[in-house]
Amino acid sequence: MEQILINLVSGALGGIGAGKSSPTFDLGMAGNVISGLVGGGVLGQVVTLLLPSVMAAAQSGNLSVGGVVSQVVAGSAGGAILTAIIGAIKNKAAA
Repeated sequence: MEQILINLVSGALGGIGAGKSSPTFDLGMAGNVISGLVGGGVLGQVVTLLLPSVMAAAQSGNLSVGGVVSQVVAGSAGGAILTAIIGAIKNKAAA
């Protein structure tokens, strides 16, 4: 449960960062947060499935610093990537 919360929070922050970094990607505050939540949650879970050591630590309830850092990086990257993709598509369609 903790890893999902870490993914969601870091994904939302990654989405906000990506949206505010360039007007091309900006979806507004609510759009950035929502796309960041979705992207962080999805990519964070994919990373957990691909890295068995992170999954084992999460299941044992013994999250290490490395596990938390990998979840934060994956969540924020997922949030930023999805926000950038949606923002680019939205702004290209509007033009």
